[in-house]
Amino acid sequence: QVQLVESGGGLAQAGGSLRLSCAASGRTFSSYAMGWFRQAPGKEREFVAAINWSGSSTYYADSVKGRFTISRDNAENTVYLQMNSLKPEDTAVYYCAAYQVVPAYFFSRSAEARWYDYWGQGTQVTVSS
Repeated sequence: QVQLVESGGGLAQAGGSLRLSCAASGRTFSSYAMGWFRQAPGKEREFVAAINWSGSSTYYADSVKGRFTISRDNAENTVYLQMNSLKPEDTAVYYCAAYQVVPAYFFSRSAEARWYDYWGQGTQVTVSS
């Protein structure tokens, strides 16, 4: 069982930055791949970024590539999402999620919410123009 708690959301201006954190409970955090998803009002939940168990592999949605960076600290049981050059269209509730995956399937599965076993409650990010 893994419990996830996001923090760091808030209000930012376009072009600004925010860093989201996701703290995980449990001693097996390092065995999980972690992902960030977001959901804007009236839209479906969409993939943002993922990182494998060791942090050696990362994967991004095209819409955030070059602006967002996912990282993790297994000693602290925490995954981060550094968001730079924010745009109004980044406004959404951001969720972190965890799942276990063998390396061969990391890139093919990480963008699909259905593979994730554990989800946080979400944190609101609002970007003003």
